Amino acid sequence: MNNFKLLFFFLFLWIGYTASAQSARVKGVILDSESRPVADVNITTGDKAAKSNAKGHFDIFVPSNKKVVLVFTHISLKMMTLTVNLKPYETFVFNPVMSTSEEQMGEVFVSSKNKKRVQGITVIDQSTIKKMPGANAGIENVLKTLPGVNSNNELSTQYAVRGGNYDENLVYVNEIEVYRPFLIRSGQQEGLSFTNTDLVQNIDFSAGGFQSKFGDKLSSVLDISYRKPTQFGASLEASFLGGSISFDAVSKNKKWSAVTGVRYRNNSLLVNSQDTQTNYTPTFADIQTNINYDVSQKWQLSFLGNISQNKYLYQPLTRETKFGTIDQPMALAVFYEGQEKDQYDTYFGAIKTTYKASSTLTFKLIGSLFHTIEKEHFDILAQYRLGNVDEEGNMNPDDVDFTRGIGTQLNHARNDLDALIANIEIKGFKEWKDNNQIEFGLKFTRESIRDRIVEWEMIDSAGFSLNPPILDLPKNNQPYQPYTGPLLPYQNIRATNLNDINRFSGYAQWSNKTYLGPSQFWYTIGARFQSWQVSGAAVEGNNQTVFSPRAQFALKPDWDMDMIFRLSGGLYHQPPFYRELRDFNGEVNPNVKAQQSVHFVLSNDYNFKMWNRPFKWVTELYYKSLSDVNTYSIDNVRIRYVADNNAKAYAQGVDFRLNGEFVPGTESWISFGYLKTEENYENKGFIARPTDQRLKFAMLFQDYMPNIPSIKLYLNLVYNTGLPGGSPSYSDPYLYQNRLNDYRRADVGFAKVFIDQNNSVKASWFKKFKELSLGLEIFNLFNNQNAITNTWVRDAYSKNQYAIPNYMTSRVFNIKLNARL
Repeated sequence: MNNFKLLFFFLFLWIGYTASAQSARVKGVILDSESRPVADVNITTGDKAAKSNAKGHFDIFVPSNKKVVLVFTHISLKMMTLTVNLKPYETFVFNPVMSTSEEQMGEVFVSSKNKKRVQGITVIDQSTIKKMPGANAGIENVLKTLPGVNSNNELSTQYAVRGGNYDENLVYVNEIEVYRPFLIRSGQQEGLSFTNTDLVQNIDFSAGGFQSKFGDKLSSVLDISYRKPTQFGASLEASFLGGSISFDAVSKNKKWSAVTGVRYRNNSLLVNSQDTQTNYTPTFADIQTNINYDVSQKWQLSFLGNISQNKYLYQPLTRETKFGTIDQPMALAVFYEGQEKDQYDTYFGAIKTTYKASSTLTFKLIGSLFHTIEKEHFDILAQYRLGNVDEEGNMNPDDVDFTRGIGTQLNHARNDLDALIANIEIKGFKEWKDNNQIEFGLKFTRESIRDRIVEWEMIDSAGFSLNPPILDLPKNNQPYQPYTGPLLPYQNIRATNLNDINRFSGYAQWSNKTYLGPSQFWYTIGARFQSWQVSGAAVEGNNQTVFSPRAQFALKPDWDMDMIFRLSGGLYHQPPFYRELRDFNGEVNPNVKAQQSVHFVLSNDYNFKMWNRPFKWVTELYYKSLSDVNTYSIDNVRIRYVADNNAKAYAQGVDFRLNGEFVPGTESWISFGYLKTEENYENKGFIARPTDQRLKFAMLFQDYMPNIPSIKLYLNLVYNTGLPGGSPSYSDPYLYQNRLNDYRRADVGFAKVFIDQNNSVKASWFKKFKELSLGLEIFNLFNNQNAITNTWVRDAYSKNQYAIPNYMTSRVFNIKLNARL
């Protein structure tokens, strides 16, 4: 555990660290034809040698930037060789199978031309995602520990990147854009992320300055590839929050392969730790499959399918929240009647065909269909009492010294949405001599939205109804004077929208590698366009077109230090999706323009060795100048747009990330970011945007007990300064803007690994398992009270309004079982 303490110390010493002699590393586990570890295998290359241990593990350092031949020999097995050409400090994992009947030979070239590193793409290891604890474990849980990625809601899989909101992030699975439900308003309704971690092979993430081949969003790209299995396998995960099971299948002739996963989740354990006591019976379940068929060596077909059903039944009973100061402790007590019934059914299917016309020319044709049927129905009556607590901190009616407010609140909604989104796209990739590459694509999208909104709120305080604060109505002095004005709901939204959107988009980009003197130089230059039109039963929008040039440059100087400098940016557009067309009253403005961002990212990537282990330090400076901004407000995870493009904004900041093997054989990292983002609406002046997350610190750390290496520790720690938010929904941010408290959270997991590649058992029944572990997770280890929004309650005597924080989850314990065949 001393490594954990050293982590902070070396964060400030890294600059003065001088890299040692340049070398690379090859490690892995050697197995025989029965998948058993092989001990005492001699691995030699030149004057270097190593030997596998009793568990088959080997580790050897080799010279970098040159072809090296590794020879594997064993007294009873056939010799095998491996040829590698690795870049400085590169770690190559090789798990050979040694046979008694045949030799295995291979050649691997991993040079300094590392595409993802050059492009500034963060690569996330799939095994890390499976291990990290979190209330909403998965890919998004790990993303939130990266610099520039922020979220103050552990119940949500949504995240904001560098000043953008939740709607500004692209997500691809197997090059196919995926979508999420429209009507989600709170994190506890979300259930499952689209991405099934059990099926994932590769995860790439870019926080800005991405290439033209990626779509039309302003903030980030998450690019995921599902696994194409080569043999049968299965995995199982079970915990108090739900479970999942997945299967890998391969036909005898190896032409067919498939991965299929089924998941179930229940958030009751987390929701029951909140202030509000409820009857909560959700059902979040989905089934997902990725099927591949090799028609020939040149032609492959694949199908990606997903069926998801989220049923959310929420019946609040009581709530008691304590707040205030030491001198004046207060509490809000609420008694509820009614319930909320929500259901989100989504169906997604995509077919992708890849044709390799030649060794340098590839075409892809992709068609996808997304259908979502969503219902949000609730009637909830809340009877509240606001007052001082007694000396023991209770709010018993007989002991309360002073009652400041009594009232009722009735919320009603009958919101229904049916959306169908169809896509067809053709893509091409061409290579020719001198490291030139060109990529291009053309896509058509049809979006059909059927949306009905019926939503209102009534508030009664101390015996009289509160009128809407945004209307000019006669003054209400009840009960002292009779009120002569109309009785209106506090909030009232009613709209029916039947809209269709047709979109054409395309891109082309050219990439090349060359030299500036002895230094290596990469560049990618490209552009995107999108043309769209909104139509409907009562609206007809103008045809709009945007053009987005983008460029990325990378330079690797001919230095002893392994450094890469990158500059990327361009003109980015985000044409409005349906939610961005809909204003606060639920009405659609078909002529909302695309938000526009001039985006620059300057970064440095430094690979070095510390403690004779590989590390990486990444620094990124960024600036965005935004125009035609569509301002919005965020309530929990619900975004409501003004839909008028009458603002401009900017976002600027710096991100740092240090990652590497703080503990041998494990990857950990620490992140730090500073962000400032402001907007100017109708030239009123610049104020903080809802995503103005000034400071962010995060740590993802893995460790094990030195004397018992099968006992693992996983730590996920996040600190974010408070966001602008929690203000009343009707308030003018130029007159009143509130900030929530800082978000602090630590999740820790402990696991006992019974079986993995380094541990095996002799019992015949357990030999079928490749992995088996049992873990204990503690969510919100320090039991921090984090608030996502505020409930505003009126004091009938002083006419003041009090902000009562809506706290997120408290400390929760969970047990998790993992197994893989």
